[in-house]
Amino acid sequence: MKKTPRHFLELTEVASGELRRIVDMAASFKRGERLNGDARPLDGRALAMIFEKPSTRTRVSFEVAMKQLGGTVVVMTPNEMQIGRGETIADTARVLSRYVDAIMMRTTENDKLAELASYAEVPVINGLTDHSHPCQLMADIMTFEEHRGDISGKRIAWCGDGNNMARTWIEAAARFDFEMRLACPPELAPPQDAIDWAVGEGATIVSTTDADEAVDGVDCVVTDTWVSMGDTEAEKRHNLLSPYKIDQRLMDRAAKDAIFMHCLPAHRDEEVTADVLDGPQSVIWDEAENRLHAQKGILAWCLS
Repeated sequence: MKKTPRHFLELTEVASGELRRIVDMAASFKRGERLNGDARPLDGRALAMIFEKPSTRTRVSFEVAMKQLGGTVVVMTPNEMQIGRGETIADTARVLSRYVDAIMMRTTENDKLAELASYAEVPVINGLTDHSHPCQLMADIMTFEEHRGDISGKRIAWCGDGNNMARTWIEAAARFDFEMRLACPPELAPPQDAIDWAVGEGATIVSTTDADEAVDGVDCVVTDTWVSMGDTEAEKRHNLLSPYKIDQRLMDRAAKDAIFMHCLPAHRDEEVTADVLDGPQSVIWDEAENRLHAQKGILAWCLS
């Protein structure tokens, strides 16, 4: 009887204890520790990576992570696959499952990822969709805890667009037991279904249109680019989001030892001023590095 694949698609679908295990494994890998005494726990394993959206951090971190754990990687784009010429996602999943041990997909439509996972016989990993970005959150939790200890009971503020990253932070609040505050314009409000789910799981979620209110006394301030790949009406979005720019005045409202996080790429002096992004409270380069270690934790968990 075939083993049911252990997918990593949404934080809502993985229990808190398992997510904690992934973060702990990531931290262990970063310290140079071996998994069960094995320096190459994924020796002989292969990962297929499907990119329908361009990537820097996701591609490099997954490829290096897989190779450092002993595995190999195949990178594909729609132009290089039959999926871009009419082959169904279901058939692609069935075929790839005969060749590789796991599939990572970075796409726009969450339905594509869900269909891939429903037909794959190997683990499928969400490398980003317009709906969520759980791999990034594993690195973010790891980064916060490196600098400020256990995230449980802490207060995190999100300022800006209520996008896929905002959704994933909301879900993480329920899974890792911290308070999540979000300041977004009404036109770009965070997804209500995610808030309802998190509150139902016992999380404290505060949604406001006032950035000062959201940031007051928090342990970490987070933002994201205002215009992502595929977004239209850039000027309109900038006008809506300009009151949510992270500057030093806003950071000064947070706790004295608060940190600043951004998943990158960043646009200096748009969503965040250069003095904050490059300043002493910013941990963005640790956050970027931790994508590598978090991917190792995710891969080891999926393939264990």
